[in-house]
Amino acid sequence: MEIPRYPQSRGIDLQDKPLLDVLFAELQPRVSELTFANLYLFRKVHEYRLTLVGDAVAALGRGYDGSAYFLTPFGGDIAAATRELLDQGLTLYGADDGFLTRYLDGGEGVEATADRNNFDYLHLKEEMAQLNGKQYHKKKNRVNYFLNRHRHQVEILNDGHLPGALALLEEWGRVRTEIVPRGLGEGGSVQGEIEGTAEALRLHRELGLSGVVILVDGAVRGFALGERLNRETAVCHFEKGDLFMEGLYQLLDREFSRLLFTECTYLNREQDLGEESLRQAKLSYHPVEMVVKYRVRKGRG
Repeated sequence: MEIPRYPQSRGIDLQDKPLLDVLFAELQPRVSELTFANLYLFRKVHEYRLTLVGDAVAALGRGYDGSAYFLTPFGGDIAAATRELLDQGLTLYGADDGFLTRYLDGGEGVEATADRNNFDYLHLKEEMAQLNGKQYHKKKNRVNYFLNRHRHQVEILNDGHLPGALALLEEWGRVRTEIVPRGLGEGGSVQGEIEGTAEALRLHRELGLSGVVILVDGAVRGFALGERLNRETAVCHFEKGDLFMEGLYQLLDREFSRLLFTECTYLNREQDLGEESLRQAKLSYHPVEMVVKYRVRKGRG
């Protein structure tokens, strides 16, 4: 499908996957948003639209607060496309330090503001898979608590798991909405998260997603879905489980890291959206790096 030239744009379609996959493979992004699956699954929540700026493909979007932005362009003359969109008064979201240095002269002439709520958590997969050492003692204890109390199986996601996974997702959404009625940090929508996750489950093959499922007494009680982000890094996009089953999420984290993307060194576990409980949970896995993301505007003066 043809991508219109800026300021025209169009929505993202499944048919765009081959093109964007090639661009991302060349780009080797470190920022979790830059995969086709992520853009497609959150195309409604963030109103993602594709546009062509010069010879560069870019995505326009909106934050949970309704503010307009564009993501770092995917290919072509990235620097020129970024400058043109900034000159149009748009805000760039998701630039990391490498992007600022390579395409924006290290931030000269622009205002770059670090967006802590959207920093990505980068972990060593081996640490997540093994949980060795004193710093992971509590995690390992919770896993053992679960293992000692539940007859369970860990399986790679397949179509047979979908009815159970979708039923679990519905229950997760009901409980999650009762716990945090206003939604996911920063005005994010629990309903949007549910819709994106449900579509990820149904289209996991088409989108190139892989997952692990934990069954307890034959019923799906947890699942995690992700994909390759770059040559060294996998990204976990979705992780859902029974919120009252102690040790389940720790087991999910371990098994995702142990069984999937074994050739990768790192696991990107995305952002915390400013939600304090989620921030503490992610920090408790001792990330080796926080991938800093900036919101960038044209400098004043």
